[in-house]
Order: sequence, then C-alpha cells, then structure tokens
Amino acid sequence: MAKLRAQPSEGEQPDRWEAQLRKGALEMAALASLWRGRLYGLEIIRFLENHSQLILAEGTIYPILGRLKAEGLLTSEWVEAEAGHPRKYYSLTGEGRKRLRLMAEAWVSFSQGLSQLLEPVLLHPSDQDLSLHPSEQRSLAGDPESAGTPVLETKEIPQ
Repeated sequence: MAKLRAQPSEGEQPDRWEAQLRKGALEMAALASLWRGRLYGLEIIRFLENHSQLILAEGTIYPILGRLKAEGLLTSEWVEAEAGHPRKYYSLTGEGRKRLRLMAEAWVSFSQGLSQLLEPVLLHPSDQDLSLHPSEQRSLAGDPESAGTPVLETKEIPQ
C-alpha cells in the first residue's frame, strides 16, 4: 500500500488535494497522539512525525489543540519542568476519547473503501487494455464473478 507523503520533496509543492487530505486528518491525529497519555506540544509534533509521517510546525499544532480544548475534547495543565520553563501538557477528556473512537471508526471504514477502489490502480497500473469491454477487463483482472464468462458482442444490422 502506498504511503501518504507527509511533506513534498525539496522544492516541490504539495498538490492541493494532498494538502487538504492532511489538513482534514490533523485533528484526529492530534487526538490520537494523546490516546495513551498526556503530552506537551513539541512531544505531540514529534509523535506525529514518528508515527504518522505528518510533519507539523509549532504554529500549526497549537491552534488545533486550542480548538480541541474549546470543544471540550482536551484538557491542559502547566507542569514545571525540572530543567527549563514550564510546559503545557494536553490530555484527552472522556468526550475526547469518545469522539476519537468515532473518528477512527469513520476513518477506517472510509479508507478501506478507498483502498479497495484504488487497489487495481496500484497493483496493475498498466495491465488494463482500455480497448477491451469492461467485462473482459474484469475477467483479465481475475474477477471471480466474470471469470470464464464469454462476452457476446452485438451489432445492429441495418435494414
């Protein structure tokens, strides 16, 4: 399965659809990063980079965390660090855990459907002969419903 590029290659701009896809997944990803416990902002960024290939700037994550907190999905608390300045730790609320579960279920269902749709494109990118009838293409692709089923071509006979 192809992986979603989190960042374009150097000097390359992301396609608009790819940027929108990543943007749409950020809230869910931020919530998911907190599933196992509290983290502060930079830890969330690093967690996402290491576990999801999402690369975020600090200026991106904090507005998202603020929105999620305003919706009651997160709590935050300032904790004194042994060395350095205090850090703001974020945790999921009960409502945040419920919402994340719903988001995860919707994502998995949606992505499985798209994966099935895209599987032939990724597995057989040039195998399809576009001049073939669709049922012949299915037969070549190993579709069990049409395998071995003859295709009867009909032509209208002029009178």
